[in-house]
Amino acid sequence: MERYASLLRAKGLRATSQRLEIFAFLALREDHPDVDTIYTALRARSPTLSRTTVYNTLEQLHLHGLVQGITISGTEHRYEVEKGCHHHLLCNDCGRIYDIMLECPYLGGLLHGEHKVEEVHGYFLGTCKSCLSKRGQGKD
Repeated sequence: MERYASLLRAKGLRATSQRLEIFAFLALREDHPDVDTIYTALRARSPTLSRTTVYNTLEQLHLHGLVQGITISGTEHRYEVEKGCHHHLLCNDCGRIYDIMLECPYLGGLLHGEHKVEEVHGYFLGTCKSCLSKRGQGKD
């Protein structure tokens, strides 16, 4: 937890217990959870936690560059710890979101042009390898 507390303080945030819990929860997951998932998981350990606190904390973490919000389906907002520029794959079968580590070929030109790029969002819709395997369409 001290590592997470140091990251929060380095960004000018107080390392409150609820911020630490939410940040650590995201740092240890790869499934890009939504607010309800985060709230439900942490509520069992912290009965005083509110959904509003989760929303507000995620907003603060996002504003300070520690968390990234992802909206692929247009209807739900998911979160992950900031990992730098990368894309995502949303599986049409299971709904899981996977990180796709690809560099954007246009980013360099934009950064050296007249624009200031603060975020890049790219996503793919398809079927993950696990779901393909269940269908018998995966690689052997």
